[in-house]
Amino acid sequence: MQIKLHHVNLTSKDVPEMDDFYREVLDLQPEPSLNAVRDTSQGYAGNVSFLSDGNLQVHLAEQDLGVPFRTHQSLNPLDRGHIAFRTDDIEAFKRRLEEKGVPYADYGKWAMNGWYQIFFQDPAGNIIEVHQVDSEG
Repeated sequence: MQIKLHHVNLTSKDVPEMDDFYREVLDLQPEPSLNAVRDTSQGYAGNVSFLSDGNLQVHLAEQDLGVPFRTHQSLNPLDRGHIAFRTDDIEAFKRRLEEKGVPYADYGKWAMNGWYQIFFQDPAGNIIEVHQVDSEG
């Protein structure tokens, strides 16, 4: 099982302002490929900007405190944001969390078509995403 840092998600009430800042100050560029796989019908339709430095991505998302209520999940990855890792075996990673006694919220395929996402917390309460992308996603 491989695990690789994929993106950092930052939340804001003003995504266009954040987008301008990260483009102008850090020279990040749009990552347009993700707009095609975004799914707004599963409990989160907020404004999102996908940026990249060419290697890692920064997802700027509109803060939404209602996500856990609409998705019936215990964690909200769009409250304070999260850090995300990509794996090639989400089931093996879920077993790892279970073996270590780490509870997680299994969102499945909800915000990005073809991305199976789970979320859990580190000891300080920071939210971590691990996702696997379908071969066609």
